[in-house]
Amino acid sequence: MTDVDLEFARVRAVLDRPTLRLMSRPTSATVLAVFRTVFDRDVQYVPADRMHLQVEEHVARLQASGARVPASEQHEQSEQDARPHGRALCREWVAAQWLVRSNSPDGDEQYSLTSHALEALSLVDALSADRALISESRLAMIVDAVHRWAARAEPDPDVQIRRIDAQIAELQAERERLEHGDDVVTVDDDRMRDGYTNISDLIRQLPSDFKRVEEAVATMHRSIVEDFRQEVRPIGEILDDYLARTDNLMQATPEGRAFEGAFELLRDDALLLRLRDDVATILSHPFAESLGSAERRAFRNTVTILRQGIEDVLAQRRQLTATLRDQIVAHDVVRDRELDAVLRSINRGLATLMGQGGARERIPLPLLPAPAEVGTLRERFYDPDNESVPPPIEEPDDDVFEDLDVEMLRKHGGPLLTELRAALRFAEADSSVDAFHGLPPEQRRPVELFGLAHLLTGHADFESAAHVAEHRTVRPDGSPVTFHMPTAALADERTPVSDPHDDDAQEAR
Repeated sequence: MTDVDLEFARVRAVLDRPTLRLMSRPTSATVLAVFRTVFDRDVQYVPADRMHLQVEEHVARLQASGARVPASEQHEQSEQDARPHGRALCREWVAAQWLVRSNSPDGDEQYSLTSHALEALSLVDALSADRALISESRLAMIVDAVHRWAARAEPDPDVQIRRIDAQIAELQAERERLEHGDDVVTVDDDRMRDGYTNISDLIRQLPSDFKRVEEAVATMHRSIVEDFRQEVRPIGEILDDYLARTDNLMQATPEGRAFEGAFELLRDDALLLRLRDDVATILSHPFAESLGSAERRAFRNTVTILRQGIEDVLAQRRQLTATLRDQIVAHDVVRDRELDAVLRSINRGLATLMGQGGARERIPLPLLPAPAEVGTLRERFYDPDNESVPPPIEEPDDDVFEDLDVEMLRKHGGPLLTELRAALRFAEADSSVDAFHGLPPEQRRPVELFGLAHLLTGHADFESAAHVAEHRTVRPDGSPVTFHMPTAALADERTPVSDPHDDDAQEAR
């Protein structure tokens, strides 16, 4: 191949990248305007439902103003409604590698821009800025960077010592000048704005750079998982290989190696604190009064952009590590092969069904297979115990139970209200407990306390439990037992204790 053929192949490969495909379409202005409006500099993720609604509204507004808008290929439009559907457009932009659809920590679907879309937006912002391509700030930045890296690349210690001595002498002279009371030399507004513009250009490229690293990790994620599913090597060799690849994950791609270097630099909290202070110092210069609120906010969020980019890449790497761990723990080669065979057979069946009908023809597709026609099977086998005769019923022994008389039943029955009422009315005692203790043992059963409480219900002393005394009772078997219960004072005139059933009893008698 000639030089022009090689150059043509290289240029064509570059033009086929999603970044240039996004900028070369007739509807590029609409798509980039929607991306810039929905994804502000402070917004990296947008919920799926909100994204669909905003895309549809913004595209409809631009279409009404005469702008050329993208038409969804998957959305059938009628003559009355020619507005593209937001969901269909987002789906096509995901296929074009301009959007990424993922799940949030809460489980909801969300959209984010890819590195290609961020790179296109950064290029548009850079080209739309009103500045000179060559300036003192840009040249000084280049010279300082070359000088700094040349000092790091110098292997001769004598040369290194001379460089350090020169820097110390320069800084010492500046310190002595300020110490003697000379004025601080500051740059004017034009030069300060020029330096701010160059720094903003570099900051504007950071999100796309971090997103490119994140996509490289995600690509390696998919590649490793796919290779793991197709492995036919012994499990020990698989574990050693993939554990080594996990350890050297960020060293396998240029993006990963660049991120590792930046991560080592940005892990220094003192450096980030100094960067935050320097940004505040720049914004305190008089030239910053001419900046808009959005420009000031974007420049002030420089440290936030760095931290968020690092966190996104580390989150993607943690997800890869977790996936590899799950694959190693739950990997089953035989089951994966069976699943692949089933999925391939399903795809072949779907291709056959789709080839038999048209675009709008309905093809019956049963969810469950037809039931198998199987003859009646014996569910129970012969059990001799089922045919045996039950044993004969034995006649009960009449001598098992003792003879019960009325007196025995009365001992184990309820309280004797008649005897209790008589004791409370006619006994010569000052309190109910004394009257109770005056009864014979066979009438001081524990159950008699329920009758006593029934008869004393409504008495002021008993209701307020002013006096609690021991009530010594005797069980039917002769064993004593003591209970504590409120008592009531008995009137001297021996007022009969009322009972709600006395009137009915008198009438009955």
